[in-house]
Amino acid sequence: MISSDVIRGYNDTIILFLLLEKESYGYEISKEIKELSNEKYVMKETTLYSAFSRLEKNGYIVSFRKEEEELYGKKRTYYRITQAGITYYKEKCEEWNLTKDVINRFIKEM
Repeated sequence: MISSDVIRGYNDTIILFLLLEKESYGYEISKEIKELSNEKYVMKETTLYSAFSRLEKNGYIVSFRKEEEELYGKKRTYYRITQAGITYYKEKCEEWNLTKDVINRFIKEM
């Protein structure tokens, strides 16, 4: 299992990656993170929803409800990435590649 301290700075990147493909809602995103990481990383619900709040406040995602679901009593909040979110995602990917390059210089196979 990956420590949340290690990955904390990239929670936004993970969420934005999933929203690049399609709009989604919290539980589905949480499930996809768990599946794609082969259950090596599970994002806590509080972490996920505080990330949604931060991303929306910064204009990287927008939230909305689907009218057809409201008719059937479902009250899911969906999220969609914005153009600013795509730009931010690309910046975070570049940052990760730089970080990975630096850290790899200090990793020794033992």
